[in-house]
Amino acid sequence: MGRGRSKAKQTKVARDLKYSNQDMDLERLAKELHGEVSEDKDFNDESSKDNYTPRN
Repeated sequence: MGRGRSKAKQTKVARDLKYSNQDMDLERLAKELHGEVSEDKDFNDESSKDNYTPRN
């Protein structure tokens, strides 16, 4: 018991993702699937280096 609330939340999130009207860049998606897109430089910016801690 107790799974009802979490299942309801998961269902709500899945429904929101399914029916949301998100803008998709289909050309970029096609390029990414074909391996033509280079890495985004914005993802590896200098400010994020301070938050990275490597595992040993």
